[in-house]
Amino acid sequence: MAKASLRTLGKATLDAKEASMSSAVVPRHPSDAMPTRGMVFIHACPRALSPHVEWALTQVLGKDVSLDWTGQPVAPGSVRGELSWQASAGTGSALASALVGFAPLRFEVTEEPTAGREGERFAVTPSLGMFRATIGIHGDIMLSEDRLRGAMQEATEGGELLGRLRHLLGAEWDAELEPFRYAGDGATVRWLHQVG
Repeated sequence: MAKASLRTLGKATLDAKEASMSSAVVPRHPSDAMPTRGMVFIHACPRALSPHVEWALTQVLGKDVSLDWTGQPVAPGSVRGELSWQASAGTGSALASALVGFAPLRFEVTEEPTAGREGERFAVTPSLGMFRATIGIHGDIMLSEDRLRGAMQEATEGGELLGRLRHLLGAEWDAELEPFRYAGDGATVRWLHQVG
């Protein structure tokens, strides 16, 4: 019997015996091997936390990461940095998962779609937590029929439906992150490509 390639599920790891007995084994999808690219935007990070953020990015990408940190005028004492990456599909979610534990961090991670997989966008703020959206080939957020039907069913009036749709599109996250985005105009971007 061929041995399926395994991937970790969050912080859980399986030894060989557990992997053969567990229903949590997730075989890799063929589209995961397709290269894609994306961006990591660290909008605001306490200066003391910046080496830990670089370490987390290094762990996911398998290559040393050193960001060009600049001051974040919207949050004095904080820095900001950007990273362009190229790696296998699914790396965007791994990057977002690696960073979400750094509580005061404000960041976004994007992953472009590939021929066999939609893209993703993650936005995280301390007050709102994590937002995730599926991104289509033209860069638009894609909402499934089930999510739209759920919003329509839960809404009792038109204004409430509008609020639920705004939430599904991540409007609260965009509103909170917008001042931090503008403060980063003109910042340098470091390009990083994963080899092998």
